[in-house]
Amino acid sequence: MKKLVMIGNGMAGVRTIEEILKISQDQFEVTIFGLEPYPNYNRIKLSNILQGDTSFEEIIINPLDWYKENNIQLFTGEAAERIDVEGKMIFTDKGRAIEYDELIIATGSDSFILPIPGADKKGVTGFRDIKDCEMMIKSAGESKKAVVIGGGLLGLEAARGLLNLGMEVDVVHLMPDLMERQLDREASAMLKKELEAQGMNFLMEKQTVEILGDERVTGLRFKDGSEIEADLVVMAIGIKSNIGIAKNSGIYVNRGIVVNDYMETSAPNVYAVGECAEHREIVYGLVVPLYEQGKVLAGRICGIDAAPYKGSVTGTQLKVAGVDLFSAGEIFEDETTKAIKVHNEFDGFYKKILIRNNLIVGVVLYGDTKDSTKLFRMLTKKEDVSGMTSISILRSECGAGGSDDVALMPNDELICGCNGVTKGAIVEAIQAQGLTTLDQVSHCTNAGRSCGRCKPMVSQILAHTLGDKFDAAAATKTSLCGCTTLSRDEVVAEIKAKGLTSIKEVMNVLEWNNEEGCTKCRPALNYYLGMIYMDAYKDERDSRLVNEKMHANIQKDGTYSVVPRMYGGVTTAADLKKIAEVAEKYDVPLVKLTGGQRIGLFGVKKEDLPSMWEELDMPSGYAYGKTLRTVKTCVGAQFCRYGTQDSMALGIELEKKFERLDTPHKVKMGVSACPRNCSEAGIKDIGFVGIDGGWEIYVAGNGGVDLRPGELLCTVKTQAEVMEMTGAYLQYYRETANYLERTSKWIDRVGLKHVQEVLADEETRKALNARMDQTLQKYIEPWDEAIQSEEIKDKYYAKHTIIVGSESK
Repeated sequence: MKKLVMIGNGMAGVRTIEEILKISQDQFEVTIFGLEPYPNYNRIKLSNILQGDTSFEEIIINPLDWYKENNIQLFTGEAAERIDVEGKMIFTDKGRAIEYDELIIATGSDSFILPIPGADKKGVTGFRDIKDCEMMIKSAGESKKAVVIGGGLLGLEAARGLLNLGMEVDVVHLMPDLMERQLDREASAMLKKELEAQGMNFLMEKQTVEILGDERVTGLRFKDGSEIEADLVVMAIGIKSNIGIAKNSGIYVNRGIVVNDYMETSAPNVYAVGECAEHREIVYGLVVPLYEQGKVLAGRICGIDAAPYKGSVTGTQLKVAGVDLFSAGEIFEDETTKAIKVHNEFDGFYKKILIRNNLIVGVVLYGDTKDSTKLFRMLTKKEDVSGMTSISILRSECGAGGSDDVALMPNDELICGCNGVTKGAIVEAIQAQGLTTLDQVSHCTNAGRSCGRCKPMVSQILAHTLGDKFDAAAATKTSLCGCTTLSRDEVVAEIKAKGLTSIKEVMNVLEWNNEEGCTKCRPALNYYLGMIYMDAYKDERDSRLVNEKMHANIQKDGTYSVVPRMYGGVTTAADLKKIAEVAEKYDVPLVKLTGGQRIGLFGVKKEDLPSMWEELDMPSGYAYGKTLRTVKTCVGAQFCRYGTQDSMALGIELEKKFERLDTPHKVKMGVSACPRNCSEAGIKDIGFVGIDGGWEIYVAGNGGVDLRPGELLCTVKTQAEVMEMTGAYLQYYRETANYLERTSKWIDRVGLKHVQEVLADEETRKALNARMDQTLQKYIEPWDEAIQSEEIKDKYYAKHTIIVGSESK
């Protein structure tokens, strides 16, 4: 078996490996080196993470299980430094030397950082990977004023995310128009007006010449001598190909690693693909051409006669801060073109089609992009429009079906621009493999796996192809994961009906297509089984997500945090003394007050966790868990002259009762003794506000990036009523929410009125609380368990243990 090594673990490279595996499962022994400590993830959705619309787990394309299933050896957090092209060896920064028969360089690109004074100061970042997102999110918690340099797509996405994080944002752009490579002046002006209404401030035609500040950024200076203040600077002005390893190894480079039409470099048996590759003097930054390159390269490496890669005509389908945009071909008219324009300011859309010699040569769409696939096909296929009117070219304007009419759509029409999937490919997969759901089509063809904007069209193709056999409800349901077609509710119902009692049994009986499951379904099944069999089910620790498995939050450098429980945020001098002594003894690099009124110890070595827990002799604060995290309290009627109720007593009672409870996602509470809301009860999963004669209970608040105020569930008179209603509410959430669904998303889905109606029935409340009390009896203190068990300490906390994803080795 040949040895195939790939340097880089990004979208283009891993897609190439996927294409190779489609051709041959046993031709290569595959090894991949990734610089980041993660599996392959979708960089297109980094802006969604920054904007708070999704989590990192949700943008993983190929989880760690995928690598194992395909016998791929993955080295994360390890950089290849040099290639010996004659000896066919690569050498890494960890002293590893690996032989190869075939080598793919897929190192991608880095953010282009302006070569100006101060660019290396703290608080200056690019916008390219998860680390950049984390840096911006952290800065938003400490700073207020952000400046984004660059008014292109990335810059505007970063700016929108920083606005969501509560920062004041200025966008600095060298050119007079935003996104000048994709939009003409009219569309750019409409976009600028919309973004200004959202809160962005623009400094156009400004050239940054210096980043101000001593060690940390304090502002920017421009070429015209003007200055602006800044606590955070994000440079989003473009990318540069990561060609260092090729250059250092004597492989021919220019702007990128120069390749021919089969993605071959100047070195024998060495290939390059993706943003690091330069083909016919072009470096592509969009996924469609990169995936096209990957398909050609897969055929070449597997020895299959395939058409060469001749370059790509790209159409850019974008969504910028909620605005749909599309651009392809030429942007600006000249004396040889004729333009069709529709500018509708009232409805907020703009369309321009450029025609030369009866051929469409350019398309710009703003606000309404549903005709983009049809127009892009006409552009790329060079369809003659001489027999068409402007209305027939813009069919949607006269009420016709346009591109929505899938029956008239040709098979070669591109449906998923991100992944290069045509209508014909989708139809063929549906017919050949008996696909009946959107999830199945997406998993099989990759259509909809990236930005997801094509999913409505994919659904229409599915409906048209299946005809009378199409079941709309079944087709659009969301399966638990790619291992099964069953939804959450179906899985739970089957577990109850068939009496399934273990993860393995669920997968076998319900015919999982991956017998080991994946990192998405294993934690979910572990939770559902624990929720159904309240005291009989034995928790499967290795199926939990890594933080819950370790009972500590892993940090980006591989260390952990220790956050002891402080009920209601109340502590004692003795506990403070213990925390100080432990922090000093173990040389803890950071001791920080958390937002939940706790003290966190950050930077702790894995092997030190059990002994630290033992010396602290305090319960776990569950800062890592899908459970009750904290109950934040104000000082209340005991000390505050405005307080109407004893908020600390209620907070402590709530926390002591519900700590350790497994919930679908983390839960935070706040108790305020009066409507002044000092404990932020109005933006917690459950918030309690003291009023004269009782308590108001608010639910489904979210104080994160996606800020959501809590809604009034009910008003009660006594502390006992608070406990009864809270227990019933939490148990109903536990029994009906999807795994990893926050209470805010759950309420949006099921409706507050529905929950109020359920909890209004006294017998229902009693039954829910009975199940809650039964569940609470099974929990044990996790730090104590680790301290007492040598087996647990050796398996999870010994120095030699390697923790990977949701499994330990």
